[in-house]
Amino acid sequence: MQFIPNIVFALLLIATSVFFVKQVGKIRRNILLGRELDRSDNSALRWKTMFLVAIGQSKMMANPLVSFLHILVYVGFIIINIEVIEIVIDGLFAQHRFLSFMGAFYDFLIGSFEFLALGVIFACAIFLIRRNVLKVKRFWNKEMTSWPRSDANIILCTEILLMSAFLIMNATDASLQNLVIYQDDYIKAGSFPISSIIAPLFEGFTPKALVMIERFCWWFHIIGIFAFICYLPISKHFHIILAFPNVYYSNLKPKGEFTNIVEVSNEVKLMMDPSATPPPAIEGAPKTFGAKDVSDLSWKSIMDGYTCTECGRCTAACPANQTGKLLSPRKIMMDVRDRAEEVGKGIDKNGKDFSDGKSLVYDYVTPEELWACTSCNACTEACPVNNDPLAAIIEMRRFLVMEKSEAPQELNNVFTNIENNGAPWQFSMADRLKWASESDK
Repeated sequence: MQFIPNIVFALLLIATSVFFVKQVGKIRRNILLGRELDRSDNSALRWKTMFLVAIGQSKMMANPLVSFLHILVYVGFIIINIEVIEIVIDGLFAQHRFLSFMGAFYDFLIGSFEFLALGVIFACAIFLIRRNVLKVKRFWNKEMTSWPRSDANIILCTEILLMSAFLIMNATDASLQNLVIYQDDYIKAGSFPISSIIAPLFEGFTPKALVMIERFCWWFHIIGIFAFICYLPISKHFHIILAFPNVYYSNLKPKGEFTNIVEVSNEVKLMMDPSATPPPAIEGAPKTFGAKDVSDLSWKSIMDGYTCTECGRCTAACPANQTGKLLSPRKIMMDVRDRAEEVGKGIDKNGKDFSDGKSLVYDYVTPEELWACTSCNACTEACPVNNDPLAAIIEMRRFLVMEKSEAPQELNNVFTNIENNGAPWQFSMADRLKWASESDK
């Protein structure tokens, strides 16, 4: 009977691990639905960018206070969960504070964890107030429906509960360490600068009651961690994991430099020099121009969708959105992710040849949204995880122009002038220098 808790713990650990790996496998499959894209160049710069942006969170420094609070939550939650290593050992092998053999260093770690836990609670409370009381505008745009708003609140509340359980667990543990009857089970180990402040709340409790509270908080904390791990793949907070590869594989070229379609470039070169030797056919060339659905986007654009933090900094920086246009770069990223999820679920249910007759363009993103984009790259510059909404927008616009001939009339006029006159203007080449001769008079 004494090993039942350890068996239960082991089963929970296995179930959590299997579920998480399975969900991550599906996300990886969905990302790889996209077209191939080579981002293996300049590894040194990529590692540097990842360190600065993903780890150092350099792009969040525009608002120092919010940046500090976010780093506090990020660092605090990650570092505190180093303790999960000890909890796993304790849970599997019926130990208690297994790492206490480290002595003074262990005391330092536990004390540091408590200060970080208090910081996480404080920061999460501030973020909840910003979202639900102050109602910062970017958190309440129309694409932020009930689920995206609830998703953020669920995680913030969960972190507060987990950190509170950690401190209460330590407070009761510290009390039990001073009881002679439990010194074999609760050896003196750890430093408790914060939980010692709340320990007086449990004065007068019986030893058995203290054990029950300590054990409840221990189980609540680890089951909460397991639940958090299972929740990550279905939440925007999966960016905790994907931010690192997403930043590493981000576009290192100058902002505003668009990619050319090789097949089109080759055709233009032949038109300019008909005597040139036609280049060989490109193996694996796409059958369509631009992107109608997620499978037409690059895998990196789909990864962008899954990495999106839904913070809204891109939309807040978008001049089109600020002037009342329909475009929201955040919505574009959310649409890419949601469509990839829909396609992935269809594949799981009906096989790899699944087709539901829907597409990213039209069913998720409207032409009006796409043509509102000014291509200014403000969204890309603002994104804290180096997402590139513009890359997806340009590919979808290419589809509208080159596959559907659905450009706005103003652009069609420009295209016609370029075709007929070799320039965007409606003057023929013969008349192009008339302004100069007239200016001499």
